[in-house]
Amino acid sequence: MMKIGLVASSGGHLTQLLRLSYACQGYKHFFVTAGVALEPKFASSAVSYPVVKANRKSPLLLFTMLIQVAHIFLKERPDVVMSTGAAAGCLFCLMAKAFGKKVVWVDTVSHVDRLTLSGRIIINIADLFLVQWPDLAAEYKKAEYAGTLL
Repeated sequence: MMKIGLVASSGGHLTQLLRLSYACQGYKHFFVTAGVALEPKFASSAVSYPVVKANRKSPLLLFTMLIQVAHIFLKERPDVVMSTGAAAGCLFCLMAKAFGKKVVWVDTVSHVDRLTLSGRIIINIADLFLVQWPDLAAEYKKAEYAGTLL
């Protein structure tokens, strides 16, 4: 059975990912969240892994996050990774692609005029890259408009 990794930072990224998680019903799946542990009522029966919260301004924390992400990835071995961003999602997607796995990225609704930094990194490796604004889909060839999640 296919296994799906759902990965997001806290806040809006996580809110949007939880709205997408219904698509994983019927599949084995797990969550990876940055900066917050996912409450069992949100994760249903899925396992949830918290990782340190980090960004490009904190290289040491980013390296710590990379080690945590690698450990989780090698333990879980997902077939598909779905992420709404940011750093944790970006690192997990890069690792997934390095292992030949499928990557689905949904860029956050809060970026109206251009992709997020993580989105600009992932767009070239994603198997499916979704945006929540039609103008972004028109601007980026590999992006598909999917409507809004919020």
